[in-house]
Amino acid sequence: MKLFNKIQRINTTNKIKVELRLIACSMFLLILFASGCSSAVIETPKTEDNKVAQNKPVELLISTAPSLKGSFEEIKKLYSVKEAQVNLVFNYGPSGSLQNQIEQGAATDIFISQGKSQMDALEQKGLIKKDSRVNLLGDELVLIVNKDNVTIKNFADLTKSEVNKIGIGEAESVPAAKTTKETLDTLKLWDTLQPKMVIGKDLMQVMAYVETGNAEAGFVWDTIAITSNKVKIVAMAPANSHKPVVLPAAVVTASKNGEAAGKFLAYLQSDEAMTIFEKNGFIKGN
Repeated sequence: MKLFNKIQRINTTNKIKVELRLIACSMFLLILFASGCSSAVIETPKTEDNKVAQNKPVELLISTAPSLKGSFEEIKKLYSVKEAQVNLVFNYGPSGSLQNQIEQGAATDIFISQGKSQMDALEQKGLIKKDSRVNLLGDELVLIVNKDNVTIKNFADLTKSEVNKIGIGEAESVPAAKTTKETLDTLKLWDTLQPKMVIGKDLMQVMAYVETGNAEAGFVWDTIAITSNKVKIVAMAPANSHKPVVLPAAVVTASKNGEAAGKFLAYLQSDEAMTIFEKNGFIKGN
């Protein structure tokens, strides 16, 4: 009887050990399974996030002079085919005003100035990426009159008594105003003509003065003048009468889309883009 009880205790002990082993194995398998599921849950959204990030649209904001509007309307169509995920948004305005916006922290990816001094000021403050800066284009200063005007044919005619108002851009924000003064100083006409000057906030307003007869003549860029069928160009500023007119372009330091901005700026220097610029009156930069 004692032997039987001893054998029974041994069997019970062995049975408990087997059951404990089975429980341990089951728990181990459950932990492995849970770990595998957990990994799958973590990895799947990560992969999806990467996929979404790669296809996420990029909005590039380009602050630029109004003279480039016609060119950029064409370029935007072409570039949207090449880079479908990039949306180009243009902020047009006088270069001095655009400079101030960037200095005050306005969101901008690329700045294209109608004047060198505005870009120089931003570079000195570290607000543009110096190594991205290029002299993208050149332009010409011209004298315009209403298409029906037969009185004014050259710069000297501006001194005539029947010429009362001459449109010019705002000196602080419109680069063409500085070029106009340089030209008229060289031609010894500034002091005589200054009292006749009427100020426009930008060159589109200067041209509107001439179109509507509120000014007999005006000074604008060639690329502005050719957009209107209500005015005509009667004279071009002599090349040696002012400093070369260049349109520098650069990626803004604070841009959150630096890679896409650099790629678009490189495209603007391509033969395809340059053909459009030249068709709209610009000269290739150097």
